[in-house]
Amino acid sequence: MLRHLLKLIWRRKSRNMMLSLEILLAFLVVFAIAAFGLRYWQLYQMPTGHRWQNQWTVNIRAAQDLPNDAAIFDHLKRGLQDLPEIESVAFSSFGTYELSRWTGDYRLPDGSQQLTLDSLRVSDDYFSTMGMTLARGRFFSSMDDGADAVPVVINRRLADKWFPGKEAIGQTYVEKTRERDGERYRVVGVVEHFRSHGELMDPVYFMLQRWVPGVGKEAAPSIMLKLRPGTPRTFEARLNARLKQIRGDWNYVITPQADARASMLKAQTIPLVILAVIAAFLLVVVAFGLFGVLWQNTTRRIPEIGLRRALGADAGAIYRQIISEQFLLSSGAIMVALVLLVQLPLTGVFGEALNWMVFIGAALLSATVIYLLSLLCSLYPGWRAARLSPTEALHYE
Repeated sequence: MLRHLLKLIWRRKSRNMMLSLEILLAFLVVFAIAAFGLRYWQLYQMPTGHRWQNQWTVNIRAAQDLPNDAAIFDHLKRGLQDLPEIESVAFSSFGTYELSRWTGDYRLPDGSQQLTLDSLRVSDDYFSTMGMTLARGRFFSSMDDGADAVPVVINRRLADKWFPGKEAIGQTYVEKTRERDGERYRVVGVVEHFRSHGELMDPVYFMLQRWVPGVGKEAAPSIMLKLRPGTPRTFEARLNARLKQIRGDWNYVITPQADARASMLKAQTIPLVILAVIAAFLLVVVAFGLFGVLWQNTTRRIPEIGLRRALGADAGAIYRQIISEQFLLSSGAIMVALVLLVQLPLTGVFGEALNWMVFIGAALLSATVIYLLSLLCSLYPGWRAARLSPTEALHYE
């Protein structure tokens, strides 16, 4: 039976070519959406390495450059900690769930393995404020005062890349500049994950370096607050009033991390929504084209169908033949598409964004959608062909 169907399809190859191209296009579109969505789902399941519940961010907006004055930041911290709603206060160069990103080129002391790292300057209280946990080593603290290298906490991804098979704690690396090596850094701790942009951020090499008020020129304009559970949103007015009491010539942007996270997720999913709308439109167009071609093919084959009915084939056999032929055409188009698409994970063009788990899942989902689409589009033409009587069909001869 299969051999007979393949012969029939081959004899009408010129007419089936356009149909196969439509199915191929539909498969590619669905695959792209499925891969995009599965990668988002995969990223969402990964830990971010920090908490967002009961946490607020205060971004300082100064009229001039924010000075790195130890007395100012100490006054801010003490003034905020006096509020009973606040459990912990920390400072950082930017907050989590923000579009800010700070990257630089770094390498090992011998000049090898240059990497681009994401970086964030944070105060000693940052880790407890953000609810972070260690995998190895320790968080930096006052015991690192006067160290000969900047203490840093790195993520496991970076530790495995630079120091595979050996202890990362105590290792050093340097910043790469155009003329010479810059700042020197020493690893004091390792965390499993840290993604500053939240759940849908791709994993990157990340380091958190120690920032000390009054040391260096760079200030930390973001205040990270850990609030007591149940603190109402109305606390924002009291918080702003206290900040104005501490430093009235600055402006403050107060954002609960829950709101920042929701906004970030919404912004990150916009491309997926746009692609889904485009894909839905293309699938509708393909479905109409597929239905029309199947209708036309069935009409042209009425004499053939009548002959089969006259030779004893029942309506069910005709129905199954039409649907089986369409499934074979869909299978052929899907196989061609997979041969093309499998080159992407093999060559690593999209890196981890299209790993094998995403590829296999997207291929299965796309094939399911295409087979369902083919089935739906072939049901009525198949039913119409099956209900023809031999006399009515042979009348076309």
